[in-house]
Amino acid sequence: MLNSINTNAGALLALQNLNATNTELATTQSRINTGKKIANAKDNGAIWSMAKMQSASSSSLNAVKDSLQRGQSTIDVALAAGDTITDLLTKMKEKALAASDTSLNTASFNALKTDFESLRDQIQKAADNAKFNGVSLANGLTTKLSFLSNADGDSFTVNAQTLSLAGLNLTAVTFTDAADAKTKIADLTNALQTATNKLSSLGTSSTGLDTHLTFVGKLQDSLDAGVGNLVDADLAKESAKLQSLQTKQQLGVQALSIANQTPQSILSLFKG
Repeated sequence: MLNSINTNAGALLALQNLNATNTELATTQSRINTGKKIANAKDNGAIWSMAKMQSASSSSLNAVKDSLQRGQSTIDVALAAGDTITDLLTKMKEKALAASDTSLNTASFNALKTDFESLRDQIQKAADNAKFNGVSLANGLTTKLSFLSNADGDSFTVNAQTLSLAGLNLTAVTFTDAADAKTKIADLTNALQTATNKLSSLGTSSTGLDTHLTFVGKLQDSLDAGVGNLVDADLAKESAKLQSLQTKQQLGVQALSIANQTPQSILSLFKG
């Protein structure tokens, strides 16, 4: 081995090893600080790009969930109105049946008729006021609503179900005498059947939204977990590696110190 005061090969090698250790130590410390093994494109461009795309998809699903939840609320309001309307129809049928009794006096008949017409008007009010975010699925002004179903912008469509008087074929329905009241019983039975069928359809749509919303939540969780698998650091592993590198760094400093003392040994060659 060449003994030279101009070139200290041992020190150069020791310095290279120390620099490599310091680089690894800085990387490990960065992973511990950020919790990520790939924090930016410099760490691994391909994986970083993949993770960013999946993170964007996951974030987009927040808008999908908001849209689906808005759909749920819109249907829930319509279902609440539908429950009220079926109750009103049942009461109307009861009033019509009572009014069909030919033994009633005029005052009692007129009272039943007034109650009947009041209940009829409440049906229209319930259908008109069943709005969420300014939209009703029950008043007949909307035929269908579309909500986001995925991050690509595809739609989940819900068909409206008209529960107004027109939708139940009860526009201006009333009766003038007992015989006329009796004919309205069948009309109300049909209206009640129509209303329950329409509510059943809305209930099915609501269940569909619930199921899809659950799926979107699971999909978002899976995407987030996948991104974590790509970029998150194993902190237990990094902690153990940190201890090792810190020890290696201290040994590297000592090795460099020893190597730097080598040129001084040349002085002994010139002592008399």
